[in-house]
Amino acid sequence: MNPFLLTFLYFVIAIAVVLVGVVIFELLTKKYKDWHEIHEANSAVALSIGGKIIGICIILSFSIFHNDTIAETAIWGGYGVVLQMIAYLLFELFTRNFSVEEQLKERNLAVGIISFCVSVGLAFVIGASIS
Repeated sequence: MNPFLLTFLYFVIAIAVVLVGVVIFELLTKKYKDWHEIHEANSAVALSIGGKIIGICIILSFSIFHNDTIAETAIWGGYGVVLQMIAYLLFELFTRNFSVEEQLKERNLAVGIISFCVSVGLAFVIGASIS
């Protein structure tokens, strides 16, 4: 396949997977709406959702490196979104002293930074495991 066309197709797949991931994460958050909070200049929420977007893209980049077809890349991207969701839910579960969602809504930048780091860090682990 023409490399320019292939690059464009990977680009389209990446946008689709990221959009699906963002919509799913928006549905997961019950105490606020991501885009409303970002519109209101909530940096903690922006960092959290930004980390998820970067995390999904990292997983997709590993998938492009290690798979031969666009379909395999899309499948691994979807799987990466699922694993990122699990990571988010575990992060919320393991922080028993406070609610991550509530802290993000209250603009706690420290929680936003940790949420960003969890998403990006685990994306490298998930991506590296793609074979």
